Amino acid sequence: MRRRPIDFRRPVRRPVSNVLWWVLCGIAVLLFILVLSRGSQIDSRPAILKRPYRHDRIMESLNITEELLSPVSVTRQLSDLVSLAKAFVVIAKESNNHQFAWELSAQIRISQILLSDAAIRRTPLTIRESETAIRDMTLLLYQGQQLHYDSATMIMRLKAKIQTLDEQRSSVSEKSSKYGQIAAEEVPKSLYCLGVRLTTEWFRNSNLQRKLMERNQIDMKLKDNNLYHFCVFSDNILATSVVVNSTALSSENPNMVVFHLVTDQINYAAMKAWFSMNDFQGVTVEVQKFEDFSWLNASYVPVLKQLQDSETQSYYFSGNSDDGRTPIKFRNPKYLSMLNHLRFYIPEVFPALNKVLFLDDDVVVQKDLSAIFSIDLNGNVNGAVETCMETFHRYHKYLNYSHPLIRSHFDPDACGWAFGMNVFDLVEWRKRNVTGIYHHWQEMNVDRTLWKLGTLPPGLLTFYGLTEPLDPSWHVLGLGYTNVDPQVILKGAVLHFNGNSKPWLKIGIEKYKPLWEKYVDYSHYLLQQCNFH
Repeated sequence: MRRRPIDFRRPVRRPVSNVLWWVLCGIAVLLFILVLSRGSQIDSRPAILKRPYRHDRIMESLNITEELLSPVSVTRQLSDLVSLAKAFVVIAKESNNHQFAWELSAQIRISQILLSDAAIRRTPLTIRESETAIRDMTLLLYQGQQLHYDSATMIMRLKAKIQTLDEQRSSVSEKSSKYGQIAAEEVPKSLYCLGVRLTTEWFRNSNLQRKLMERNQIDMKLKDNNLYHFCVFSDNILATSVVVNSTALSSENPNMVVFHLVTDQINYAAMKAWFSMNDFQGVTVEVQKFEDFSWLNASYVPVLKQLQDSETQSYYFSGNSDDGRTPIKFRNPKYLSMLNHLRFYIPEVFPALNKVLFLDDDVVVQKDLSAIFSIDLNGNVNGAVETCMETFHRYHKYLNYSHPLIRSHFDPDACGWAFGMNVFDLVEWRKRNVTGIYHHWQEMNVDRTLWKLGTLPPGLLTFYGLTEPLDPSWHVLGLGYTNVDPQVILKGAVLHFNGNSKPWLKIGIEKYKPLWEKYVDYSHYLLQQCNFH
């Protein structure tokens, strides 16, 4: 049978293959359409959703935090090992095992580099990359435990170290306080020289004595209550001179200013000589010595009575009565000086006066003070600047509130105030017998259980409920021990160098010395002879 030509042969039927091919084509088309539709949905989203990187970074940071907090985290394990190794380094150095300390330090640096790299790339450490570091660190820490650098030993050594450092700190602090107190109490050679030369000048030069006598005879200002009366109780000639000179230069009417100075027998001639040979813008100056006050005796003054007690003398002058438990500043003999306590006897010292402005010898006056004499004290005796805006300057800081007498009579949160610039109404003082109140509390404190030292605590008790607060700008404190706001200094009427760093001492605060030194005439021949500079 003859075959047909090739062109006329019927094609072979492959129905399964054709169907499969069409199915695949359909799937491809559907996938293509699906991809296009999703792309259009993404493009149609708001602009803020097109920037997902912020969210990704936050998630990465959170993942790192979770990694560090996770108990099974490699990162946390390595961080804990580094912390423990740092403690071992300290102990190894104290044990003089410097080789082991060096090895630990080197391994700590390697581990810290791994942790730093992980933090920069924001992915947690893997076991593979940190396995070597963890193994080496663990071996070193195990070696440290064999050397008795375990936790118990470390704790004991660290406690001993802390105790030793605390003892050293206490010793250094005590020595610093002691030497600072000694430096503050010592009289500089130049001041001693000035006193000697002035005393010599007073007895050698009769003109000075005659000049002072003439002033006192013609001067009726000492008892004139229409004038502005100031009082200073001091044995420091130069410091007192600065107080008088600064007041005179700052006063609008220096002729109406009267200064009443009280010193002791030793410095009396020198003080008279200095204020006789120098003129202070027409200011009247009176010099007295407290030894001339007949009423000032042990039968009337509790402080003088206490000075006769052997236990008190031992406490202040030998320092052996309480095995050194009391700080040296509490044992300063100046706290028993009558020049320090004379402020409680101002009506007796100046019986003819009605109002007085009391100044310490470590102040500088830079404003006219006449306005303070017209301030209404509202029936109170003492006008003073309160200090409770400062830290802890309230009554409980100065007084012993475990004592029933203090606890029952005084509010522990009552506001403290400062001596150094106080206006006293002497009429009210006499009417209320303020000196008698002071005597009462001094006699109650004969065993030093109500307060430890100074004149401020008895002053707080004596003038409790009798003090009128003044504007803080009248009296700026702290220039002898701390930093003071320059604006406060600029506005202050009286600047007080309270503290150990007096401006005439080498330990004075340098930046505040010019405020005091500008009232000293260093060209004076006596100051030059005594090497004041």
